[in-house]
Amino acid sequence: MLTEPKSHELSTLPDAAALRRSIEYHLRYTSGKDPGAATLTDWRLAVSRAIRDLVIAPWFETTQRVYAEGHKRVYYLSMEFLIGRLLEDAIANLGLDERLKEIVEGFGVDYRALLLDEPDAALGNGGLGRLAACFLDSMSTVGLAAYGYGIRYNHGLFRQSFENGWQAEDAEDWLRQSHLWEFERPEANYRIHFGGSVSSEGARASWTAAETVLAVGYDTPVPGWRGHWSNTLRLWSAKPVREYDLEPFNRGDYMAAAAPSVLAETISRVLYPDDTTEQGRELRLKQEYFFTAASLADILRRYLAHHSDVAGLPRAIAIQLNDTHPAIAFPELIRLLVDDHGQAFAEAFEIARACLHYTNHTLLPEALERWPVDLMSRILPRHMELIERIDAHHANAVRRPDSVRIIDSGAVRMGDLAFIGARRVNGVSALHTELMKQTVFKDLHALHPERIVNQTNGVTPRRWLYNCNHALRDLLTEAVGETWVTDLEQLQNLVPRADDPAFRARFAEAKQRNKRRLARYLDRRLGITVDPDAMFDIQIKRIHEYKRQLMNILHAAALWNEIRRNPQADWAPRVKIFGGKAAPGYAMAKLVIKLINDIGAAINADPKMAGRLQVVYPPNYNVSMAEILIPAADLSEQISTAGMEASGTGNMKLSLNGALTVGTLDGANIEIGEAVGWENIFIFGQTAEEVAASRAAGYHPEQAIAADPLLAEVLDQIASGVFSPEDPNRYAALIDNLRNHDWFMVAADFAAYWKVQRRIDAAWQEREDWTRRAVLNTARMGWFSSDRTIRGYARDIWDAEPAFR
Repeated sequence: MLTEPKSHELSTLPDAAALRRSIEYHLRYTSGKDPGAATLTDWRLAVSRAIRDLVIAPWFETTQRVYAEGHKRVYYLSMEFLIGRLLEDAIANLGLDERLKEIVEGFGVDYRALLLDEPDAALGNGGLGRLAACFLDSMSTVGLAAYGYGIRYNHGLFRQSFENGWQAEDAEDWLRQSHLWEFERPEANYRIHFGGSVSSEGARASWTAAETVLAVGYDTPVPGWRGHWSNTLRLWSAKPVREYDLEPFNRGDYMAAAAPSVLAETISRVLYPDDTTEQGRELRLKQEYFFTAASLADILRRYLAHHSDVAGLPRAIAIQLNDTHPAIAFPELIRLLVDDHGQAFAEAFEIARACLHYTNHTLLPEALERWPVDLMSRILPRHMELIERIDAHHANAVRRPDSVRIIDSGAVRMGDLAFIGARRVNGVSALHTELMKQTVFKDLHALHPERIVNQTNGVTPRRWLYNCNHALRDLLTEAVGETWVTDLEQLQNLVPRADDPAFRARFAEAKQRNKRRLARYLDRRLGITVDPDAMFDIQIKRIHEYKRQLMNILHAAALWNEIRRNPQADWAPRVKIFGGKAAPGYAMAKLVIKLINDIGAAINADPKMAGRLQVVYPPNYNVSMAEILIPAADLSEQISTAGMEASGTGNMKLSLNGALTVGTLDGANIEIGEAVGWENIFIFGQTAEEVAASRAAGYHPEQAIAADPLLAEVLDQIASGVFSPEDPNRYAALIDNLRNHDWFMVAADFAAYWKVQRRIDAAWQEREDWTRRAVLNTARMGWFSSDRTIRGYARDIWDAEPAFR
């Protein structure tokens, strides 16, 4: 008879027999399934539990070591943690890849199918959440004592589908199955208050709330490479204080009886509710305060369990605010220190600011959140009082009563609140950091010139090469050894191999294997056939005007026109692949999605395009799809309006996996170009300075369109209904915007974009040289590891010492 594995077996990696027993034990006695009747999901759950058992011991050991050695703790607060699937990550981190594959297939189960059976955790949208997930992985790998804090969304952002080419949104159901990587912590619960009124009691204030919900913690262990260190991701779920109201139930009003539960749980139900309505704005503010307040309460509880003086907080903890969503942390921490712990306001201000640090991710003014004063006053009345005091205190401290004000034109500017409340404020690429100083935080930077620092983003090589690209992983490990997994700059040793024809051939074959895998995926999922020998030209990111998916699809239409006119020309065969979601309330972005699908349908239906040009847009882009698309990319589209992309991380993942980049001098593209060599990247378009100068001079897009017959033709086709014959006026707003406004400089940069794409066509024909450039991209991307980024945060911002060097 099987017995439950002993704890001592789990403190070190088990042999194959012990791991097999553990899987079978969990299948029979945890899931209650006989092997003969078990489904693929049953096997996946059993394997996951067996692997989770192996993660728990180092998780506990890390916690004990942190307490015993007095490590400074880092707390990373983020609205998103786009962690994707966790099973394969855990297997690789523990070094069990080959052993487990043999065991699982010994049970007669398809190992790859088992890994793919795990649903993606719907906890994020795009780069912000994926960066947070990379940082968690790196903090564990380098040995920082860290917690991630966020929200346990029941339905995440949304599941995207296309209905007649239009984006449709359905609720994600990732929690329908057991998410067994998490552990509910019912003892970690905090009352979170909203609304009501504030009264004074001497020097302290008393907040009488109108509404209270419970924040209940769910913990997921985050093991680092080889399991030597394991941190925690704690996500908060909103629960009612009173589960069910029997009084209305007994009156027969069953909806009212369930109302407390429904209203409370709404807070953690969906990521980024549509804020074009008053109710949506209120819910988003509640979400941001909910997880921030719960996290700070938890941080203080942990600190006070071992310390008695709150004045020592900055020596023991560092809190990183990932964008403005948790910016309410500054007044909330002051509230806790003043109202609950008796600190004077000025002292609380300094303690809080010494603990808090803020990462800015955008130069778009509309993305730096602004909450109406009346909404803030109604939902968080005590915080509105404190924000007013913070505003006045800061103005007095800098002796500039006319200085930057947090409260302006009836709104609370959360970016300015985050800046004033932070000891350090960082940008995420060299260009972005400099532009922060010159634009959105120009006045605050003049007052606090030491505060802004740069920490260029990075990506974890474990997820974004080792796990997602086995063909290339094996080749790199054979060439330079496995140390690159935790020291990515070891890939620099590959540079001489770029001139080795035999190595280039193997590198090219690894790329072809990934392209064939993507082709099978598209055939299986969408019934679409693509040619792996064509150039896979990929743009994968959330749909936004500044990211300029519009320019990409306009290029596809112009290319369609030119190929039809000159079919005998030496066109490089292309498959243009798009991936990404538009926010539900972002009408123009959703119109761009429809245009991509309409133009794509026309191109794909044209028999003259067979083997020349194809457009593919698989719906519901997520981490798991990215893990298939990125290794298969030949060309990486990073074409944002210069000066508007903070950094990007997709650009890093694609280049690391051997794609060549076409891009503007924006975000981290600049640093990538410097690293891989400008001859190995395709740059086009205006610089950030030129964009600003064009706007200042009064840019007229109609002049750029008139000077570019290719673009003018495409816009005329769209306007006349060539791509929407059933609704010729469908794109009237989009065309009017391009011809008369074009804030994002699509028309201004289109001619340069067309020209660089013809250079890319020519480069593609020289396949040996293309592969040489691809090898150099992979070899020179070592600096863009999130391990390097995290060590930079630890050194320059958090004043924390990693356990591993």
